Formats: sequence, structure tokens, C-alpha cells
Amino acid sequence: MSNPMENGSVFSALDAIEYSSNAVVSKTILKKPAGNISLFSFDAGEGLAEHSSPHEAFIYILDGTAEITIAGKNQDVQKNESIILPANIPHALKANQAFKMLLVMIKN
Repeated sequence: MSNPMENGSVFSALDAIEYSSNAVVSKTILKKPAGNISLFSFDAGEGLAEHSSPHEAFIYILDGTAEITIAGKNQDVQKNESIILPANIPHALKANQAFKMLLVMIKN
């Protein structure tokens, strides 16, 4: 069987990554000099501590609800919603419930 995420093949982003108990799981879909596309799953209670990146990022929530903090402002982003993380601005992610997301990072 071929790789379900190879160029030209249809795949379900939601089904391409699984939840793992007490963990954050990441899977790179595409990595290029201009940016990366990755999938993440967060079990309930997991998260990413506040950090910043020199690159802008687009997040699309595939499943569940993410608590995303940008410059100290908390926002709940739900399934089928998106948010843009601006470059060089502190942000954090928290899973009050399990969630999956697609991350597109655009390098400057």
C-alpha cells in the first residue's frame, strides 16, 4: 500500500493522526524552504507552553476545541475554525479537551 500522504493521493487529515494518552503527537505532512504543514493531536490536559516564532502560522482545528492564547488573550477555537498566529508574538496552546489541528507555518 502506498503512503496515504504522498503527492497526488487523497487522504483525511483528521484520520492521518491519532490521539495518544497523556501526549502531544505531531506528524509532518510537507516540509519545504517556504514553510511546513504539520498535523498535531493533543490529549486532554496537554499543551504547548508560551513561545514565539519568527514565522506566521495558520491553525485549523480538525477535532475538539483548543484554548489558544496570543499575547495574553485566551480564545477557544473549535472544530472547523481557524486562527492565525502572528510572527514574533508569544502564544500558547492548551487542550481542555482532546483536539487535533493542522498547522501551516509560512517562513519569511
